[in-house]
This record gives sequence, C-alpha cells and structure tokens, in this order.
Amino acid sequence: MAGLAVNVDHVATLREARKASYPDPVAAAIQAEQAGADGIVVHLREDRRHIQDRDVKILRDVIQTRLILEMAATAEMTGIALNIKPDSVTLVPEKRQELTTEGGLDLLMHKNNIAETVETLQNSGIPVSIFIDPSPEQIKVAHQIDAAMIEIHTGTFCDASTEKKREQAFLDIMNAVKLAGKLKLGVNAGHGLCYNTIKYFKDINEIDEFSIGHSIISRAVLTGMENAVKQMLSLIK
Repeated sequence: MAGLAVNVDHVATLREARKASYPDPVAAAIQAEQAGADGIVVHLREDRRHIQDRDVKILRDVIQTRLILEMAATAEMTGIALNIKPDSVTLVPEKRQELTTEGGLDLLMHKNNIAETVETLQNSGIPVSIFIDPSPEQIKVAHQIDAAMIEIHTGTFCDASTEKKREQAFLDIMNAVKLAGKLKLGVNAGHGLCYNTIKYFKDINEIDEFSIGHSIISRAVLTGMENAVKQMLSLIK
C-alpha cells in the first residue's frame, strides 16, 4: 500500500494572508500525523510566500513520522537542508510568478546543477527525490545522477480538459512508474491529486507514496484536519 505525505503549505498561506500567528502549519502537521499521515511535506520557497524558516525548524523538532522538504536546487536551500536535516528532500522547479509548481524539473537542461545538489545532500545522509514530468528521458537522467527517488508530476492528468487527454496522461504516468521501478528508483506521485482523482492511482503498485496538500487542506477548512486526512487515507488504503 502506498503511503500518504501531507503538504501543509497552504495552512501557512492562510496565515500569511494576514501576517498573523495563526493558523499554525506545525499544529496542522501534528494533527495530520495523529490522523495517520506517513509524512509531512513543506516547500520552503525562495520568496517565503507561505512556509517560513522558523516553521521548518520547529517541524524538524516535533515531527514523529518523516519531514520532507521541498526546495529549489540553490546554494541557499542546500545550506538550509544540510542544517535542518529533513528525512528527505524533494527538488522542485520554482518561479516567482507561479501560483503553484507548474511542472517537473527539466533534468535534460539542468543535469549538472541538479547532480551536484543530489550528491551534496545524499553524501550528508539526506535522500533526494526529484519532481519530474512522466517522461522516460527525465527518469533515465534521474537514475544517472543517482537520485534515490522521483516524484511523478500528476498534474497533467488531474487537470486534463478532455477524456482523451486524461487517457494519454495516465498512460504516460503508467509507463513512467514502470520504468522507474525497473531502474530501482523509489516512486512518489503528486500535484493536483484530490479525493476524486486519487482512485485512479491507488492500486499502482510501483507508487510508494502520494504527496497531497491543497485538496486535503481545503477539505480540512470545512471538516477539520483529522477528518480530511482520514478520508484521504481511506481512499488510498
């Protein structure tokens, strides 16, 4: 059975909308763990639009499952990761103008920089996953640079406007996870997954873990964090 890592970024988004001290993403993370989440995800962005450095430091001290730090492959973020020592890092692309991560890292274009970051972090005992589109070429490069895991970008499937596009996106994902499995890469999946779309992926044996944030946090606003996480877990497990 695949695990569930809950991204609490958007609890911080709500907090930062008023520059208040609440709601607290740390409190949300603790509730998610108590509801059965297998890990907690936070994305410390260069622009600090939601999660702050203090959040990551406190989460490192209190998380009982696994803390997964999403970050850009920059010198600043690498230094923070080496200091915080999350249980794993997921390298993601980052643009200041974007509302959310728009696609996977292009390893064909940024191979050398990403390889250096992967080596630095993994030599310090921090396993690295790379967020990529479901492309065989991207997966092969992730394997070449010795990444421990990949996270397949599922957004194209989840946001598909026609059934034909959704079918093609699902086929691309299936081919990607099977190739990654053959290459002995850990396989996670995330972006755009919700209570409706998760059913398409829950029985794919090659997927080790789902990373889900916005959908869970949105439901938690109405039903509470514990209920939102448990409902998602029931659909996965």
